Amino acid sequence: MSSIGFIGAGLMGTAMAERLRDCGHIIHICDIDPKREALGRSLGFKVHPSPASLAADCAVILVVVLNASQVREVLYAASSGSLLAAIGPDHRVIFCSTVSPQEASFACQCIVEKNALALDAPTSGGPARAALGQISMMIAGPQTTQALLAGVLAQLSSKLFAISERYGDGARAKLVNNLLAAINLVGGAEALALGEQLGLDPQSLLALINESSGASWMLGHRMPRALGMESGITAQTHVLTKDVKLANLMAQEQGLSLPMGEVAAKQMQASCDHGWRDADDSSVFHWYRKLFQKEN
Repeated sequence: MSSIGFIGAGLMGTAMAERLRDCGHIIHICDIDPKREALGRSLGFKVHPSPASLAADCAVILVVVLNASQVREVLYAASSGSLLAAIGPDHRVIFCSTVSPQEASFACQCIVEKNALALDAPTSGGPARAALGQISMMIAGPQTTQALLAGVLAQLSSKLFAISERYGDGARAKLVNNLLAAINLVGGAEALALGEQLGLDPQSLLALINESSGASWMLGHRMPRALGMESGITAQTHVLTKDVKLANLMAQEQGLSLPMGEVAAKQMQASCDHGWRDADDSSVFHWYRKLFQKEN
């Protein structure tokens, strides 16, 4: 039985922590939200006041925060007891946040400079699959580090993809994936909203599409919630909005434009701006409903 730490106990962090707890590990967490800390305590996790405190008890640490600014806060924030102030050669840090390739590489290099080990390993699949160990993980970093962490990674993920040994390639692969996820989500919402405007029953239309050439994982997974067939939040709208914008920026840095990515980002942002920022990202369907009603 080993102690494993999670910095960031949001929807994904908590689900991943539950998975490793169920695999027999002692789980430690650190989060800036008292509600997430309280939930962690109720799940049997040990709660720490700072990344440094957590690092004192855990050799393996997963960072599962929202964005690059939060990653840097974890690394450097002296007021909260920074991670970099506490780690050394015995530590192994796995970065699971979806950030730009540059930020992913920077974070990993900061850890390596402390003579610790690091992996760039963003995830995909959502909290429900994370709790079952069925997410996918896109892993970049030295093969020796990947091998040392293979046991924990296999418990977290039934779909491990070793991208390369170059830090940042995990982030690159994740952003390419999420670019397509956003395009599929926005396209699916647009199609169902159009069908509804044409007098078709959207639930019946969804069932038809899911068995036809227009099917996609995002359509089948998200639209049942948009149509009230399922409840709950698996991913907030602002999260995928951030990711598709990062994908567009990544392309721009290569001198490329992404017409469909730009449309997806525009519609996701509109959904955020019209009240669905913190709602499930399937709410982009409701934005299309509102948009079409205005146009009529």
